[in-house]
Amino acid sequence: MSSRLQLFWFVLVGGSAFAVHYLLVLLLVGRWAVTPLHANVLAFCCAFWVSYFGHRRLTFQVGHGHRQTLPRFALVSLSSFAINQLLFALLLLELPAVPYYVSLAIVLVAVAILTFLISKFWAFAHDRHP
Repeated sequence: MSSRLQLFWFVLVGGSAFAVHYLLVLLLVGRWAVTPLHANVLAFCCAFWVSYFGHRRLTFQVGHGHRQTLPRFALVSLSSFAINQLLFALLLLELPAVPYYVSLAIVLVAVAILTFLISKFWAFAHDRHP
């Protein structure tokens, strides 16, 4: 697959996962008064599956089983989410005048770039040995 096509799918799948994550946080905070940090955890759990299946099928077009890719992607995603949650908490604490939804958008975009690079070169990479 060409790099441009792969980037297109990454943006589309990542944008979909971003939308699920972001909109779910807004819904949980606005409708049910869940704290932004707790809502972020719940939203991550939903967006994870959008991201995993979308990137597996479209961005990286993986042909081998979930046995290899799911644990790797889970590790990448959980590590990225730990960074996400830490940065989000710091922004909420250090910049209380900035609305939580602005801080969340900044964090989601920044962490997405890191997640793509690790996913491309490790989580969805084909093993050279069976």
